[in-house]
Amino acid sequence: MQQYSSLPEKNSQVDVTPSNLLATLQQLQDQLWLESSLNQLLVCLNECLGSTFTQTERSPNLQSQIYQVLVNQLNNSFNTSRIAMIPRGSALAIALPQPGTDSCKVCYVSLTSSNRSQSPLVGVMLRTGKKLYLKPKEIIELGDLKHLEAQQYPSAWSISNNRGDTLGWLILSSLPLKSGQESLSAQQLSLRSTLMSRAAKQCSTVLIQLQNLESLQKSAHNLDNFNQELKRSNELKNQFLANTSHEIRTPLSSVIGFTHLLLAQGYDSSKERHQEYLRIIQSSGKHLLALINDILDLSKIEANQLEVRWEKVDVSQLCRNILALVKEKAANKGLTLRLEVDQKVGYVVADPLRLKQMLLNLLFNALKFTNEGSVGLKVKSEAESIYFTVWDTGTGISPENQVELFQPYSQIPNTAVSRDEGTGLGLALTRKLAEIHGGRVEVESEIAQGSKFVIVLPLNPLSKTEVDEETKIKQIYSTNNLTLRNQTLSSPTPNSNSLEILLVEDDLPNAKFMQTYLIREGYQVTCTHSAAQMWDALANRKPGLILMDISLPDANGLNLVEKLQSHQHYRNIPVIAQTAMAMKGDREACLDVVGVNEYISKPIDLPLLGQLVAKYIQFNNQI
Repeated sequence: MQQYSSLPEKNSQVDVTPSNLLATLQQLQDQLWLESSLNQLLVCLNECLGSTFTQTERSPNLQSQIYQVLVNQLNNSFNTSRIAMIPRGSALAIALPQPGTDSCKVCYVSLTSSNRSQSPLVGVMLRTGKKLYLKPKEIIELGDLKHLEAQQYPSAWSISNNRGDTLGWLILSSLPLKSGQESLSAQQLSLRSTLMSRAAKQCSTVLIQLQNLESLQKSAHNLDNFNQELKRSNELKNQFLANTSHEIRTPLSSVIGFTHLLLAQGYDSSKERHQEYLRIIQSSGKHLLALINDILDLSKIEANQLEVRWEKVDVSQLCRNILALVKEKAANKGLTLRLEVDQKVGYVVADPLRLKQMLLNLLFNALKFTNEGSVGLKVKSEAESIYFTVWDTGTGISPENQVELFQPYSQIPNTAVSRDEGTGLGLALTRKLAEIHGGRVEVESEIAQGSKFVIVLPLNPLSKTEVDEETKIKQIYSTNNLTLRNQTLSSPTPNSNSLEILLVEDDLPNAKFMQTYLIREGYQVTCTHSAAQMWDALANRKPGLILMDISLPDANGLNLVEKLQSHQHYRNIPVIAQTAMAMKGDREACLDVVGVNEYISKPIDLPLLGQLVAKYIQFNNQI
């Protein structure tokens, strides 16, 4: 424990002449009283501060306790002094700053023992000449406190933190002296001021230590919460990896297995079972792609990279199209599909692809967990919102499981299906997509009574100006290369001299299936696998179209397009960028490069590839 001492050193010279001996002894006694009072105060303050270590939970008013200890201990020191250090009938108080004002409020008052039975309140003389009586909740101006602090013998002392911010004020005031009472000497007033000043500093030190302890405790609490959240995240990650591994391996097993059968038996297009094998392979491949897209979509959302394309969406038409997609699945389970769209519902401003994704997620879930009865979609609008309700007569969801519904990677056990299907991302994605649209997802469900999932979206999440700007951008984007993009698609002319395509693709399987497909469509395809091979091929021929992979082993495809633009001989050849880059901004990054006419992402949609090639080959033939 820190000890304070202002006593003379052991070998100091002391004047022992009769005239000065009494004064010297008096000074020593005063200094002893001062140090004893300060040490006792420090002990009590440290005991108060130490309670933060012994208590399971810190008292929320520990700072208040420290202030109360301060005034009480000072009061005890004055009352136990052998001489009257403060006049009879005095008071000690703490005033705390009021946020947003230049004033303080008296919060803690301790009266001397001689004043506890007296009725007059103890007052302090203000700079205006008025007297403020020290009682709880009294307001005192900051200017008055500074005035009291600046006196030769102050009656107010500031309590500050290590940044210089004032935490409170220690105030001492007395009743007027009665007749016959002896006033304090200059030495006594100075000694009292020293005690009060050093006591205020001790209090400041303890309050700073309290703030540091609170900060450490908060950090420890946050660290504990972080560790708990990290543990949960790891558990969810492991569960997600297990589910994803299972989901990917299932369709992949079909792809590999049926491909093996076709290779072993020799493909015969006339055999129905071989056609069925191919349909299974294609379906399994689409399943794999959907799983990957779900994972990528969630990653984009969490990284704030998901691109939203705002459009005016015809709600009735969208809903009819969506139910057409799930019609076969419902029929296979013997379920009735129902659609109800309020006549007042017309258009909603949304991303049609994402809105479709949200509704399909909910409908597929409803169909998966419903074995008999009906599944339906009901749409209505109220005020400025539109409500999409997907309902079913399925098994329902317990209140406990509803809490976990929208957690990424988590799946709710359900006996309606033979195993847990999917990655557990569908509902999490749906909620996040709804929030991106400025809406929300609600759920109502009871065991054996079915479920209702409601997507609530604003009819127009954008202002009119924003909608107009989005429309303008889409028009500019859609009319980039105006003449080219407005061409009507038609089949290429087989005898055209410009039906040759240069395919630049480093992945051999991808290059093979694109080349095979395009040759079947009537094109001449030269396949190259690097930038060097591309330049060699261009030296011998001028193709009507270039299919450019963006990631090549010896160059960046976009840089190659820029170099093609620098050659007068090649700058008019249309270029379609084809790449596996499908994150936010990738499409725009490709189309922003002068010379790139179109973009198609992998895995390649062959019918779409055929349409794009036909459009640009036809245009190139016409110019």
